[in-house]
Amino acid sequence: MARVLDSMRRLLVGRPYDTERLNRRPLGRFTALPVFSANAWSSIAYAPDEILLTLALGGTVALALGPEIGVAVVAVMLLIVVSYRVSIRAYPEGGDYAISRANLGPWAGLTVGAAMMLDFVFTVAVSMAAMAHYLTAAVPALGGGETAVAVAGVVVLAMASIRGAGRGRVTPAALAYVFLALLFGMIVAGLVQDVTGTLGPATSAGVEPVPDPAFSEGLSGLALAVLVLRAFSSGSALATGVEVPASNVGAMAKPRVRLARSVMLAMGLTAGASTIGVMYLADRTGVVFVLDPAGLQAVGGGPVSEDYVQNPVLAQLANAILGHGGILAGALILMVAVLLVLAGHSAFKSFPELASRLAADGYLPRQLLTRGDRLGYTNGVVLLALAALALVVVFQAQTALLVQLYVIGVFLSFTVSQLGMVRHWSRHLANTPGVRARQAVRTRMLVNLVGLVVTALVAMVVLVTRFGQGAWVALLAIAAMVLVMSRIQGHYEAVASELDLTSTEDARALPSRVHAVILVMSVQRPTLRALAYARASRPSSMEAVVVDLDKPATSKLMAAWDRLGLPVPITVLASPYREMSEPLIRHLRALRRTSPRDLVVVYIPEYVVGSGWQALLHNRTTKRIKARLHHEPGVMVASVPWQLETTRRGAANSPRTGTSLPPTGPWTGPVESGVQGNGSSADQADRP
Repeated sequence: MARVLDSMRRLLVGRPYDTERLNRRPLGRFTALPVFSANAWSSIAYAPDEILLTLALGGTVALALGPEIGVAVVAVMLLIVVSYRVSIRAYPEGGDYAISRANLGPWAGLTVGAAMMLDFVFTVAVSMAAMAHYLTAAVPALGGGETAVAVAGVVVLAMASIRGAGRGRVTPAALAYVFLALLFGMIVAGLVQDVTGTLGPATSAGVEPVPDPAFSEGLSGLALAVLVLRAFSSGSALATGVEVPASNVGAMAKPRVRLARSVMLAMGLTAGASTIGVMYLADRTGVVFVLDPAGLQAVGGGPVSEDYVQNPVLAQLANAILGHGGILAGALILMVAVLLVLAGHSAFKSFPELASRLAADGYLPRQLLTRGDRLGYTNGVVLLALAALALVVVFQAQTALLVQLYVIGVFLSFTVSQLGMVRHWSRHLANTPGVRARQAVRTRMLVNLVGLVVTALVAMVVLVTRFGQGAWVALLAIAAMVLVMSRIQGHYEAVASELDLTSTEDARALPSRVHAVILVMSVQRPTLRALAYARASRPSSMEAVVVDLDKPATSKLMAAWDRLGLPVPITVLASPYREMSEPLIRHLRALRRTSPRDLVVVYIPEYVVGSGWQALLHNRTTKRIKARLHHEPGVMVASVPWQLETTRRGAANSPRTGTSLPPTGPWTGPVESGVQGNGSSADQADRP
């Protein structure tokens, strides 16, 4: 059984990697750009959709504001990129969490860490939901199964992350470049068609949105301002992922800081140019995108055709510009789906690394520090996958609903990070000599100050305009995560404080006396070995105890004990309710009350069974007893294993080793307990 399970594990996970494999070759310019920009570039797949579906609340007239709002969103995104280019100079190995913690204190770092972890979860959920919709646009037969496709995407990404990166010729960098080539090729072709008058309408140009009652009286004044702000906050999803290069400077080739700054600039310019191009072409082709297609009507009134299917904005543009059903259109739609998968994979790399850093600082369980067979943080990958799956299922893979909870955490971390950088430069300025050097510091501080003001304003806009649409849920989740992580750190600090050595505790390190207690459940070889080991430790006193679960069996055991003439007194503990642990614990507590400073060592005989299926034939009494005894102060547990012939033959294929105990006497019958061959404990509870 164990070999079968191990074979299945190796089939799913692969062979273990040596630790030396961690020393990977750093990424050069042309590889680092697509690898660390996939998250930001993928926002182009859904940010224009969010702008248009929000403007659709005001009717067809409001959709004309799309290009202007797109320019405003791009401007904010580029400003954030410039701010991070300055931050990289001061914290090349940092990131938002390190910057906030170093300059604003642990609570600020904890808040940013919680917000970033939540953002990575939403990145996976949003990316897989959007991927499912683009796959549906490319393969209409998948229509209605978006949730299942998104769930499958999360599972595949999790397994790929656990297995580790492959070494195939088709790399993520190459796929990202193919996406960029097709996307900009479509934009250029669309602009040429627009200039020559050959640009055709989108499939949704024949429908129009039904205005929301709140805007039914027309767009003017406060109503227009609210709609524009809501559309701007929705489009701010474009800024998600721009911080990834700043958090991965150490993975780039030298000179790392210069390379990271150039990667961020190229990422921002390509994302900005493509977004403006998409928003312009969406306006020129008459693209309509709404949250609920039931809220559409034919142009001029009347119902929409029953066979109408709403596709994402990029899919509509690809069909309108490159030919509906054409090879290039289908290739672009598929590459958008591939890029979304790459963005999800990037989050599966960033989330476990951030979780491991938080765990190293004591804010998360230390299990998140452990690397798996393939050198990845397996526990972090599993945690992210479960959280993302929950979001995908709860929100039924609706990208628009997921994005409503997404951006607030992003801009919260941006704002706190920029505030940390302003404080960093202000401290640095006080210790910087020279006029030119001080002016350079002032310039950098000004850039981060502008970034702070803009990101704070955007965060406020997002919070106000989206509070009723779910932003409060994200804030509540961040607050809950901060509270939980602070409690975890408090626990670790309390444990460390209690375990620290002090002068008074050093004096009590050695007990005055040691009492040995041998738990007897049958008079067999494991029991005699436990007796021998207990005597070899030379305790101050020694006794054997047997719990009377069955009087006839106990009488036979006592008779066998007397026949052997063992020089150890044995005590029978009554158990009227046939319970094993409680009588033993009462007996040990009585010993402790008479001599509180003495140490009691309980020797438990057990044996090792062979294969996994054999362990199913034995109970787990000793494992439960040991778990109870570990909570008793002043009591230690010593397991005395007896390796069976089948275990030695199956595990090491070695000849049976000798023992000082003779294989004769009434106690040499079969044993009914043990320890599994994998090292876990089974029990010696059944009577011979």
